Amino acid sequence: MAFKGLTPINYGGREVWPLIEGGKGVSATNGASSGAWAAAGGIGTVSAVNADSYDADGNVIPQVYDAPTRKERHQQLIQYGIDGGVAQVKRAFEMADGKGAININVLWEMGGAQAVLEGILDQTEGMVTGVTCGAGMPYKLAEIAAHYNVCYLPIISSARAFRALWKRSYHKVPHLMAAVVYEDPWLAGGHNGLSNAEDPKVPQDPYPRVKELRETMRKEGVSEECVIVMAGGVWALREWENWIDNPDLGKIAFQFGTRPLLTQESPIPQEWKDMLRTIEPGDVLLHKFSPTGFYSSAVKNPFLWDLIHRSERQIPYSKVEAGEHTTQLTVGVRGKNFWVAPKDAERARVWFGEGYTEALKTPDDTIVYVTPESRDIIRKDQKDCMGCLSHCAFSSWKDHDDYTTGRLADPRSFCIQKNLQNIAHGGPVDENLAFAGHAAYRFKQDPFYSNNYTPTVKELVDRILAGD
Repeated sequence: MAFKGLTPINYGGREVWPLIEGGKGVSATNGASSGAWAAAGGIGTVSAVNADSYDADGNVIPQVYDAPTRKERHQQLIQYGIDGGVAQVKRAFEMADGKGAININVLWEMGGAQAVLEGILDQTEGMVTGVTCGAGMPYKLAEIAAHYNVCYLPIISSARAFRALWKRSYHKVPHLMAAVVYEDPWLAGGHNGLSNAEDPKVPQDPYPRVKELRETMRKEGVSEECVIVMAGGVWALREWENWIDNPDLGKIAFQFGTRPLLTQESPIPQEWKDMLRTIEPGDVLLHKFSPTGFYSSAVKNPFLWDLIHRSERQIPYSKVEAGEHTTQLTVGVRGKNFWVAPKDAERARVWFGEGYTEALKTPDDTIVYVTPESRDIIRKDQKDCMGCLSHCAFSSWKDHDDYTTGRLADPRSFCIQKNLQNIAHGGPVDENLAFAGHAAYRFKQDPFYSNNYTPTVKELVDRILAGD
């Protein structure tokens, strides 16, 4: 029995519940979790971001990047992405057994995103119902969907972003745009679509923003059959009762990204699942350390605190004596062309005395102080870059033209591919980036999870359908 007012939708020619599993890369949603979600009658989402592939014995194939150049390692990454995406879609399709639907999710800012997406769709004909795509402005998404005759679901965070995509591209392929995913930039986990006009510290109510999105869609002539998916901060449907069957919003579906992490089919390691039960309100931070340049939301663990403190040990400098930069910096730097404010010179001496003896230049004419150990890790990770992003602030990689952003590599960031692969495959939770939505604290509060109970995906979907 479904929560009052919630009815199935027609999606890609089949009837499914308007409940979508949020696609979480790297390897945090896979064929097992998304296949189970589809089997429960919803829309499961395979993450096509550095997905795992398997050997003949069913063991995960480690993604080793041993080519001598970044460009060659980038090609290895694309091939791993295609092989893994195909493997996971096939597993999901088999598990779904004709029920629900299977989507795949890609980040447009992922390195080689188009090549990976097309490579997967080439080998999974008839298995994938739709493609969700965000993290950037994926204008080519409609064209790719038309070529493979699959639905597409752009992920946006404002009516303005949708209008830009529609005007430039999506109006040419309106019949395959099955839904528009509104991902709340203050509540969702992973990368968030905050614009420069929005304050990360001042969340906005999603209702008027989604109402504006529907009004924009109607003004542009988008079919009322096109669903709006509310993503970010969704936990229990009874808290969204006024969104269901609401003429202002039109057809609505709900995406769950954080809750499916704590299920029996979830592929994340047990240590990560255990950590989710300990999160308190405020433990998830909206920050801008990601090498993508986007804001993102992750758990405030020692790894994230290290990034926070690293940026706090930062001072601006000039190459010549000018303005308030009247003191020559003498600690942690080589050469004499570092002029700083007197108070910053004193701060640098204090950090140096605390063991932060290495000064690293940033692209913004500042210096950050780190330990020798951190410096070595930063430099090694930058050197080992395999081009996982279309533009990477951390390594200054770009996946086209001359393969460089033209900016200095930024030591205030980190290798996101390395960290997400590590945490997804058993690396210490405290030492790696742990993405999570801002409602993750509810695992500790929700009686459904008491006594260390971990539901199956089917049990979770049934509970969500009941309103809880």
